[in-house]
Order: sequence, then structure tokens, then C-alpha cells
Amino acid sequence: MSSAGELLVLHTLSPSPALPVGRGLFYVIVAATAWGTAGAAAALLYGASGLGPLALTFWRAVGGCVLLLAVRASRARRRDGRAGIPRPAEAPRRRAVRILVTGVGLTVFQGAYFAAVEATGLAVATVVTLGAAPVMVALAGRVTMGERLGAGGALAVAGGLGGLLVLVLGGDGAGTVRPAGVALALLSAAGYSLTTLYARHLGSRGAAVDPYRTTLESFAVCAVLLLPFAAAEGLWPHTQDLVRTLALMIYIAAVPTALAYGLYFAGLAVLRATTVTVITLIEPVTAAVIAVVLLGERLTAATVTGTAVLLGAVAALAVTEARTGSPAG
Repeated sequence: MSSAGELLVLHTLSPSPALPVGRGLFYVIVAATAWGTAGAAAALLYGASGLGPLALTFWRAVGGCVLLLAVRASRARRRDGRAGIPRPAEAPRRRAVRILVTGVGLTVFQGAYFAAVEATGLAVATVVTLGAAPVMVALAGRVTMGERLGAGGALAVAGGLGGLLVLVLGGDGAGTVRPAGVALALLSAAGYSLTTLYARHLGSRGAAVDPYRTTLESFAVCAVLLLPFAAAEGLWPHTQDLVRTLALMIYIAAVPTALAYGLYFAGLAVLRATTVTVITLIEPVTAAVIAVVLLGERLTAATVTGTAVLLGAVAALAVTEARTGSPAG
């Protein structure tokens, strides 16, 4: 999954390369689709590998750091001999605060999401996390930063809350929606909201930050914070079916992490933030399809209805942002 809210703000502070808009659109679509497969890979890992959600998040952070460093080195080589846009020096204390806040936010976001997938299934965990996060951002932005929602934004937030209630309370008793898993998904959404609001705070102060560097630093903090908890949970996978376990772990680090982030950054440079917000709704849709087709999860009528209302609310928030020219979630 992506820290999309943070990166949507940070990309406006970065120079845009000459990338065709059509290719940028394709890049973001591929990235969102790849993110939708991360939870499925995690669900497949839990049974055979013996890894828990914190250990899995730790290894994703480590693998993401290694592969994103390679991407960063490649970008640096391509820039050799070309004049870049100088960035103002960042004060050490401000940089430390930025690294800590974004790192903690990413840790909560990723760790709680994988735990939610284990607790309540891929489809519900993904939809609740990505449906509730923009609603949280919109409400918190109104309270902490004075961002105006407007009538359309307020209606979209109400729709998002209503969709969440339908999803949680409309179950048929078959255990398809588990309260503990929903709570973990909401915790994940809170971590997402923290990074998003902090990124907006940086953007409002005109702080120019390299999004690649921020992502690398955030994954590094995530790995450090999770190491003791991952060790207590069980850091190493079981030896049986080790090849399959390693293949899935490499896939999570390579495709929905390093590759997806690289494509996402490239697409962000030429697409409007609102466009990207709507495109990334592909992620929960992809996760839901995989959950039903490949993992055998069952979606009740209430789950489908709540999902549709939640995702519709996110799209409405994006449309409100496009019309008003101010962030709405």
C-alpha cells in the first residue's frame, strides 16, 4: 500500500521531468494495481511461513530500503552531467522531526494493515483502510488546519462514515467482518492520516523535500522501530516451503514496494493530485477481486454496499478538491 496522501503533497514540491501524460497515467495505474496485490501476498504468507504481520512489515521495509536505494542510485547516475534544481538546506532538528513523524506514520500504516488482513481478510481490511483514511484526513484537516470542506466535502465525509457503518454493522454473522480487524484497519488509516496531514503542514510552509529520500528514510525508521517486535513475534520464516515463502517476500519488496513507488513518483510528476487520488481506488478494487477469486473470501451484500459507498465517498472528496482548488481529503 501507498503513503499516497503524503506523496501527493510532496510531488508538488519537486521538479517535473518531461514525461508524457499518457505514460504517467499508465505508471500510476500499474502502481495502484501492484499495491492491491500486497495484502494478497501477505495473506498467502501467513499460513505457510510462520511470519506474523509485524515481522512481514519489517522485512518489507528492509527489502524496500535496499531496492529503493538501487532506484535512487540509478536516478543519480542519469542526472550526472545535468544541472539540477537546488534545494534549500533543511535544519537538522526539522529534518529529525520529519523523519520521525513520517517513519512512525508509515510503521503504523503498514503494520496495522497487514495485521488487519490477518484478522478480517484482505477485502475488508483494504477497503476500510483506504476508505476511512481520506475521511479521517478531511475531518482532521478541518479541525487542525482550518481546511474548508464545503457542502460537497461534508456530504462525502458523511457518506464515507455511513459506508463504514454499513460495512461493519451489516454483517450476516458469518464472520466476514471482524471487529478486531476493522479496528486494526482504522488504526492503519490513522497512520496514513498522520503522514498526510504532516506532509500538508510541510507543504504549507514551503518545505521542499525529495519524496524518494523521504520514502527511504521512512522505511528505515519503520525497520528500526519494528525490529524488536518482529523478533518477539518470530523474525525468521519456517524452513518448510521456504522457497515459496522467500519468493512471496521478494515479490512484496520488489513489486508493490520498490517498483510501484518508482512508477508512482514518475506519474505524480505529470498528473494532477485529484486524478491520482481517483486512480488509486484501483488498489482496493484489485484487492477485493483477488480476495474473492483467488483467496476464496466471501463478500456479503452489506460488504459490497459498504465498499461501494466508501469508495464513492473517496471519489467525491477528490471531485470536491478539483472544484474548490483546496484539499478535501
